[in-house]
Amino acid sequence: MSYNIFFILMLTLVHSTFSSLSPPDRAALESIRDSLTDMPGSSFFSTWDFTTPDPCSTFSGLTCTSLGRVTTLSLGPNLSGSLSPSISNLTHLTQLVLYPGSVTGPLPPRFGSLPLLRVISITRNRLTGPIPNSFSSLSYLHTLDLSYNQLSGSLPHFLTTLPRLKVLVLASNQFSNNLKPVSSPLLHLDLKMNQISGQLPPAFPTTLRYLSLSSNSMQGTINALAPLTELTYIDLSMNQFTGAIPNSLFGPTTSSMFLQRNNFTSISNATAISLPQGSTVDMSHNSISGELPPSLAGAESLFLNNNRFTGDIPEEYVRSLTNGTTKTLFLQHNYLTRFPWNSGSQLQDSVSLCLSYNCMETVPVVGLSTCPVEVAPLLSRPAIQCSRFYNHSSTG
Repeated sequence: MSYNIFFILMLTLVHSTFSSLSPPDRAALESIRDSLTDMPGSSFFSTWDFTTPDPCSTFSGLTCTSLGRVTTLSLGPNLSGSLSPSISNLTHLTQLVLYPGSVTGPLPPRFGSLPLLRVISITRNRLTGPIPNSFSSLSYLHTLDLSYNQLSGSLPHFLTTLPRLKVLVLASNQFSNNLKPVSSPLLHLDLKMNQISGQLPPAFPTTLRYLSLSSNSMQGTINALAPLTELTYIDLSMNQFTGAIPNSLFGPTTSSMFLQRNNFTSISNATAISLPQGSTVDMSHNSISGELPPSLAGAESLFLNNNRFTGDIPEEYVRSLTNGTTKTLFLQHNYLTRFPWNSGSQLQDSVSLCLSYNCMETVPVVGLSTCPVEVAPLLSRPAIQCSRFYNHSSTG
């Protein structure tokens, strides 16, 4: 009996020694708890009882080392309040997550005291202010996601130079000024819906697979993106980019390409384009001229409307429609002259085709039934528009 009692006492001592929360981390968590509140309907903090002997095993969103140091802190969702600066006292932290809620105020200023951080995900709250300079010390950071907040200021240059950063998501904030040179080995870069201006930096890491700069105020050419042959997703829509679209962006891995609502004028060496099966390409609402490249016909969804394309529509487009490769083809609002449609052919019910407001003498009925609501009611352009356009093109 005495041996059993001794054994139980030893187990209790070991558990107390190796599982109890360390005093500095306990104090930090108490401060964090005091600065945040469960919103109505949320019960995240119901397990945060500091009278329990082992918070590491009972607190929601917490994992610790065997010595009671906090390594992972996941807060929320549906919290309000602010982020306590005491987070920086959790010096063994490797992952910090704040789920969507209504947390306000700035980011804690002293992230430099968290050298082991690999993941920071603080999304869909109401944080304001700049990204602290202390982020420049996070040499082990792999993922930084601060999207859908109200953060502002210049886009910090040090973020795109962190040596191990692979994922950077700052979408839907109020960051401004130019995008600085990118040397981090990024796989995923998402800066959409900010106030970024100026031209692209001269180079991007060739490791990039995902790039979104949509809905900013960027301008100039996109030649700096030509070496990015491994991209699977690219979204540059709703900017002011100009010039030619590099054909290398239409690579065999590019499944989604959104370049609409810019000022692009051409596609460089379009005959070299190779699209993967099932791809989506949107180059609508630009100023791209010339004949339609047959090489684009393999896309599953292709939006080339509201450009300056001319000539006959290549038969490759018709074949892709009839065999079901292409499900959506929008060519309205161009200067196209002929659609080589066989009257005996049929389209599958799932296919959407729009050919209205071009320079065709007759528009096949098949090319009108699925046009978007906002398309002009006229089947074809007025003849005078077509005549002037073609006369101007021939003399130019």
